[in-house]
Order: sequence, then structure tokens, then C-alpha cells
Amino acid sequence: MRTSALSAGPGQLERHLGLFDAVVIGLGSMIGAGVFAALAPAAAAGGSGLLPGLALAAAVAYCNATSSARLAARYPASGGTYVYGRERLGEFWGYLAGWGFVVGKTASCAAMALTVGSYVWPAQAHAVAVAAVVALTAVNYLGVQKAAWLTRSIVAVVLAVLAAVVAACLTGPDADAGRWAVGADAGWYGVLQAAGLLFFAFAGYARIATLGEEVRDPARTIPRAVSTALGITLVVYALVALAVLAALGPDALARSTAPLADAVRAAGAPGLVPVVRVGAAVAATGSLLALILGVSRTTLAMARDGHLPRVLAAVHPRFHVPHRAELAVGTVVAVLAATSDVRGAIGFSSFGVLAYYAVANASASTLSPAEGRPPRIVPVVGGAGCVVLAFALPAASVLWGAAVLALGAAAYGLRRVRGRG
Repeated sequence: MRTSALSAGPGQLERHLGLFDAVVIGLGSMIGAGVFAALAPAAAAGGSGLLPGLALAAAVAYCNATSSARLAARYPASGGTYVYGRERLGEFWGYLAGWGFVVGKTASCAAMALTVGSYVWPAQAHAVAVAAVVALTAVNYLGVQKAAWLTRSIVAVVLAVLAAVVAACLTGPDADAGRWAVGADAGWYGVLQAAGLLFFAFAGYARIATLGEEVRDPARTIPRAVSTALGITLVVYALVALAVLAALGPDALARSTAPLADAVRAAGAPGLVPVVRVGAAVAATGSLLALILGVSRTTLAMARDGHLPRVLAAVHPRFHVPHRAELAVGTVVAVLAATSDVRGAIGFSSFGVLAYYAVANASASTLSPAEGRPPRIVPVVGGAGCVVLAFALPAASVLWGAAVLALGAAAYGLRRVRGRG
């Protein structure tokens, strides 16, 4: 089958996404709610080493993105690293990456839905969260093009809000570029922790690869979309970090619970605070939309191979989406968002994402030059960076993440034993 074709065979997804939409989906995944919240905990961990932490996170993200893009061009199917690990390293490693992604990102979906609720109507955060999940699941159900169109609007709004924040902070009467300096408080471990916290702001580029079965001319489009989206995101995050540091400094930033709102207030533009809140709510909605897309496609791939119930592998004959997987993911996320507050209990998701990319880098290192292998240093640095950042996370995150992966490995082994019996 020609990968540039729009048509799809039975049980396959259709290739609707061109370069622009693929870039937008990547931006919608990366320029999300994290930029409104991640800077404060990163500053608390790294102090004045926040900017080196951001640079380290960007370097690891670049390596991971390059490895993922080369693999996605080679294997343009739904599932992302689940498919790459299965094809290059063996079934178990693909399964483990997929397991960590589905479980961790399902919790992330619920957390992001609650973030939307907290910004839109704090007193009814759970109800708003469920409504957001239902609405976005419905958008995804109607086809990936509908999701791409909505993401375009979300990205435009968020970029406009961030541009206003940067302009206000850098031109404020108390803006001080001296606050960018790296001081003695910036220890290596704090910088590593800051990088680990900031890395996930960049991790959304995987959404482009996860949607590989829905991208036109994937061998050409995916690498270009990943590099473009990551480059734009790095510029945006660097500008925001510089602006917020100039307005607040690392100490005040570390104490902030709403850093961008506090930054514009300190810059003498309190009228922008409601705009920042709206931007954060819209950004969280975009992140939730992209998360549901990614989890449902990985669920589809795992169901096709029998690692999840095969009934979830169905593709809608009209909308050409994994509708049962999307409904299943939406239902689980809605239940979690309605019954619990998982915003502070998803540290294992961070650990799981780094494990996911470690498998992607290991997979990329097995490519031959004819298969588009990146320079050898790229997967080596990317894989090592993932391992170091994973174990630099708080101990609770490491323990939760290891427990989730161990549970998945045990389930895999049990199923294999039963299959032989």
C-alpha cells in the first residue's frame, strides 16, 4: 500500500494529516498546561539552575524526538514506541513501553481534565472535568481531522496568551535580566531534577509518531513535523522562562502556585491575570485532547496484538478512528476524573514516559544506515538521558513508576504462561 494514499484497508486508519496539521498536533501536545505550572516546581528543584535544566531537558528531548521520528518514518503505524520496541527489540519491550504509556497517560488524562475544571469552575472541578472528557472524546470520535481543526484554534489562543505574558514581563518596570544568572545554589542534582520536571513539557512530539497511521507520506512528513514542532516549542518555552525569571526571580518563582499570573502581576499588568487563567484552561484542554488521541492509538495497537481486549481494535467504518478504544479510554478517564483527584498522584507517569523513550532510543540504535539510523550519539545520549532523569525524579515517583512497570511485566509473564498451558 502506498503510504501517501488517503484510502485505508479494512481495520486501518485513514491518512488525513499533512505537515501543517501534524505540526499543530505536536504543538498542541507540547505547548499545553505544563508551561503554566511546570516552571515553579522546576525552580524549586533547580533554583537559579532553572535555565540549564531547561537546556538539558531540551537536549534529551531533541535526541528522543530524532530517534522517534526516524522510527516513525520506518514504521508508520499507530502505537508509537509500542510498535518500535516490538519490531526492533522484541515483543516484551514493546509491550512494556505500551503498558507504561497507556496506564500512565490515562492517569495524566484525568489529571489534565481536573486541571481544566479547576481553571474553569473551581467549585465544580470534577463535573467540568467529566464534561471536558465527554466533549473531547466526541470530537475525537468524529475523526482525526476534527481534532486537528480544534487543536489549531487552541494553539493559536495559547500562543497569543504566552506572547502577551512575555511582552509584559520583559518590558515591566522591575524586569531584571540579572535574575537569569546561575548562582551557587544551582547544584547538579537540582539541575537534573529541574530537567526531569521540564522534560515532560517537550514530550508531546510523540503524539505525532503515535498517529503515524493517519499521516500522509509519513517517511517525509513525520520527521519534518517533529523537528518543526519541537523547535517552535523550545523557542516559546525559553522566552517564557526568561520572561518569568526577569519578573520574579528564581526564589519567588519557586514559591508561586500560579507563576505566569504572578509574573504579569509583578510586571505591573494585573489586567492580564484573567487572560492567563483563560489561556491555562485552553492549554489544558489542548493537552487533554492530544493525550486522549495518543492513548487511544496505543490502545488500538496493543489490542491488535492481543495485549488488550481485541474488541478495542475495531476501526469505525465511516469516521476511520479506533472508536471502541476511544470510548473505552474516555470512559475510564471520566470515571477517574469524577471520583478522585489524581493531580498529585501521577508521579509514575513521569517515570513511565522516560522508560517509554528509553525503549525508543534503544530501538533506534538497532536501525541500519539504510533504514535511516540517526547518528549513533543521538540514541546513546537520548537513552542515557532518559535513565538519568528518571532516577533523578523524587523517590515516590521512581517507586510508583517501577511498581507500575513491574505489574505490567508480571501480567505479561502470566499471560505467556497461560498461553503455553
